[in-house]
Formats: sequence, C-alpha cells, structure tokens
Amino acid sequence: MHKNRIRVLLSMLLFVVATMARAEVVLVAGANSSATTLSKQQTADIYMGKATSFPGGGEIKLLDQPESSPVREEFYSKVTGKTAAQAKAYWAKLSFTGRGRPPREGQNSADIKHQVANDSKLIGYVEKSAVDSSVKVIYTAE
Repeated sequence: MHKNRIRVLLSMLLFVVATMARAEVVLVAGANSSATTLSKQQTADIYMGKATSFPGGGEIKLLDQPESSPVREEFYSKVTGKTAAQAKAYWAKLSFTGRGRPPREGQNSADIKHQVANDSKLIGYVEKSAVDSSVKVIYTAE
C-alpha cells in the first residue's frame, strides 16, 4: 500500500512539472506602446539589467511575476539560462553596487497585464493564455 501511495504522488508531481513546462510564456507591452518585437538576446539583456531602453529608444520599466510563481522560473530559465533565484541574486548585486534596480514585482499575470496596459514604458511577462487586446506580445519565450 505504501509503495502505491509513493507511485501516485510521483505521478502527480511529474504531471505538475510537465504541465508547468508546457505553459507558454510571453513578454507583453501595452497595446498602444511603441515597443516592437524583441529577440531573445534583447529580452535577456533587458531582464538582466544590461539594457535600460528599447532598441529604438525609449525608457523601459520592468515587471516580474511573484517569486513563488512557476511562470517566473520558466521565464528566467528560457530567456536567460538562469534560475529565478540566480537572477534575483544577480539583481541584488547590481542594486548593491548602484548599477541597477531590480524589476518591480506584480501580484500575478492579471495585475501585470493591467499595469502594462496602462503604462507605455512597462513590460512584463505572463502566460500566453492571459493575453488579450489590452496588450501585445513582443517576445515569446521558447
């Protein structure tokens, strides 16, 4: 009986991990923003503090998912090759040395989408399923 419980729990865990891995994550800007499509490298540079403006000019303000969000982990892994914890440590170092400020944290995808839709300088990442006409996709994490 004990072995069956372990098998069931492991199966459930694998299902959750597989489901999380399939969630498509996109970087969005407000529908009226002048932001254009970004490459993976441009997105990584922006979210690692190496670029502070859009390629064509214009200030960028960043939003992150909450620390506990699987979307955050997936975004940083796919875009930067780092875990969310490694990215946080990197930002802490930049902040400590005065070379950058970490992205503000949104409450969830709905909050991030709402904030981005109302500020042309903001960008943030959400699940693709959260996208609607208030935002436009400027990068798809693959």
